[in-house]
Amino acid sequence: MDKTFEIGSKQFVLDKDKAEEAFAAKSVINGRQTEAFNLLPLKYQWAYELYRTMKANHWEPEDIAMGKDIEQWQSDNQLTDAERWIIRMGIGYFSAAEGIVGDNILHVIRELVTAPELKLVLGRHAHEENIHADSLLYMISSLGINPHECEAMFEQIPTIKRKNEFVTRVSHALRRDVDLTIAENKKLLAKDIFVFGQCMEGTQFYGLFGMILSLYRQNKFTGIGQMFRYTLRDESNHIELLRNLFMDLIEENQEIWTEDFREELRETMREAVALEKEFIEDCLPVNSLGLSCEDFIRYIDYIADRRLEGVGLSPLNPGVENPFPWLAEMMDISKEQNFFEGRVTEYQKTSALEVVSDDEL
Repeated sequence: MDKTFEIGSKQFVLDKDKAEEAFAAKSVINGRQTEAFNLLPLKYQWAYELYRTMKANHWEPEDIAMGKDIEQWQSDNQLTDAERWIIRMGIGYFSAAEGIVGDNILHVIRELVTAPELKLVLGRHAHEENIHADSLLYMISSLGINPHECEAMFEQIPTIKRKNEFVTRVSHALRRDVDLTIAENKKLLAKDIFVFGQCMEGTQFYGLFGMILSLYRQNKFTGIGQMFRYTLRDESNHIELLRNLFMDLIEENQEIWTEDFREELRETMREAVALEKEFIEDCLPVNSLGLSCEDFIRYIDYIADRRLEGVGLSPLNPGVENPFPWLAEMMDISKEQNFFEGRVTEYQKTSALEVVSDDEL
């Protein structure tokens, strides 16, 4: 029934049916269009819970001490050329990639979804990409690397350029007026969410994550390693965010979940894996750090199959095993959500805001 409030001589009536219609109109796409940012009542509870998790894990690059990294970088005998090259490739690639992700989240996906709680968590995602980009600036300035070298790397090293072109190709196709009542456009958005969540952040970031964490494990570049650990924790939430968004979009638009489309997504992941393997060969042209290029290539197969299975798609390499037991302890997918349990408490904030059920109108 409707709810009436009488304040002095005035009477205010809240129409229960209209409120319920507004809630029912919430959807990932093609939902109720409004300028109001009415989060409650929440339809996508997972989105708000994930937003709070992401907010609680806030960190700033300047909180990380870089003194030891600077000492090692400036020394003549503490590092090999291969170790220095991994750091250069990491900074060179991620200084472009983080911005590409943030731009797509903010100006493509967030523009097209309609439920306010989805826009909220996507805004936080984009903010964290800014923090990651800022951390790379902090690394570059701390080590005294010429920033023009980074720009040259993502424009002139073919494997970096091909990876960036792979993800921007689908993103650019959505930078126009898009009629999301058309099935092909729904598929294009779903593919964009899949590419950025499962292929890029979920798979193509992991080769360098592993290499840099292997340096960190050997007590080399401990400041950079710690920032990448915080970044990895964030990426775990981003992967979950985009996986949930993808699954809800498919659930609400079952007509696009055809066998042909599922196979198209598997082939897209196959392309992402091939590009990442070429990139790994450039990052690790000689075996180093106690790791081999061949093992890292197998590791990417392992990661990619986990991502595919996470969205209900068949793996490309059934039965492939993780070749790095120690990496399983540091960054395995099944443990990412608790990855920083012991380290990040100083960054965690508590929120007085709790999700409460609205009184029924």
